Amino acid sequence: MGINHLGIIADGNRRWAKERGLPTIEGHKKGLDAIEKLVSAADSAGIKYITFYVFSTENWGRSSDEVGYIMKLAETRLLKYAEKLAKNNARMLILGSKNRVSKSLAETILKAEETTRGCTGITVCFCFNYGGEQEIADAANLAIENNQKITPETIRAHLYHPEVPDIDMVVRTSGEERISGFMLWRSSYAEFMFIKKYFPEMSADDIMKIIEEYDSRSRRFGK
Repeated sequence: MGINHLGIIADGNRRWAKERGLPTIEGHKKGLDAIEKLVSAADSAGIKYITFYVFSTENWGRSSDEVGYIMKLAETRLLKYAEKLAKNNARMLILGSKNRVSKSLAETILKAEETTRGCTGITVCFCFNYGGEQEIADAANLAIENNQKITPETIRAHLYHPEVPDIDMVVRTSGEERISGFMLWRSSYAEFMFIKKYFPEMSADDIMKIIEEYDSRSRRFGK
């Protein structure tokens, strides 16, 4: 059967750091390292799309120091990672609202996507400043602006990067068993898997375990 699109709710960076007596920012740094390992493993396993939920619209409510660090980390690491992906024929897409994102970060996001445009290998998506309800609302508003009737088809056509397919498997780390608004439209028939380990602890081996779990299930899509 195989996973075409894997979604990961990257949870537990802060708790990973706290349990080790480290500053919160170290958890986020370690989380970025985990992303690179997981992408490499997913690519080797034949997964075509992998999406990470890294910053939600609700995360603006965290401390200004933490939010500021995350924004700075995105500005300094995003383009470098895009360049690395491009060398491996991998594409990067950022899904989310541009509201509240600084002009410089918005420009970095565009540059990162442009750097990997035309790459035909695995597509690595980041849900950044993302909310599932907001994505659907934005899609509906775009359809209305284009004088289109609101239907499932027109909503889908106006989602963030509508070329990204539905998710086959959603994985959340850190033991929490909720989706927190992640890809509400694209995960309507996804399988779900909840992993106790924190996101920074995830490794290439976990990708194989996720695939094995997915392949053991029977997807009927309501039939």
